[in-house]
Amino acid sequence: MRNTLPRDRANEIANLHRYRVFTQQMAKSDRINQHILRELTSDGRLSNLELAERVGLSPSACLRRVQELERDGVITGYRAVLDPQAMGVGFVTYIGVGLGEHTKEAQEAFERAMRNAPEVVECHNITGTIEYLLRVECADLKSYKQFHTEILGTSPFVTAITTYVVMGSPKDQRA
Repeated sequence: MRNTLPRDRANEIANLHRYRVFTQQMAKSDRINQHILRELTSDGRLSNLELAERVGLSPSACLRRVQELERDGVITGYRAVLDPQAMGVGFVTYIGVGLGEHTKEAQEAFERAMRNAPEVVECHNITGTIEYLLRVECADLKSYKQFHTEILGTSPFVTAITTYVVMGSPKDQRA
């Protein structure tokens, strides 16, 4: 006599199997996408053929995945990584900036001034005892002093400035 499961139980088991296969495929897909992202982060100029070889996909499948990552907004762009020394940047600082007013007007005015300052390469609105953290790149101490005096020193809302000079960057993954 054959051992058979009730029809509902058989369907339930089949659905669980399909779900397990689906989740395994999704996990594999996520691993492949993560591998693609690691490779492109390391070298955004990889050809599709080279990228496909590195992640173990056919070129067409790899291209579809990259295009999907771009469409989904995971990959938002590609850029060149520049050598600061070759660009004449010899003095890098992080600056904590406190504002005297916490109004929308004060924040917008400060952010506008920072967008217009070429020395400011990053401007982050943060939580804590200060409102902003800046990354400032200048040629030298003299040019930093000019930025400090002419830009930060003339902002009517700035009440606190704390400068941290970068002495070295053993790990810097910005691109």
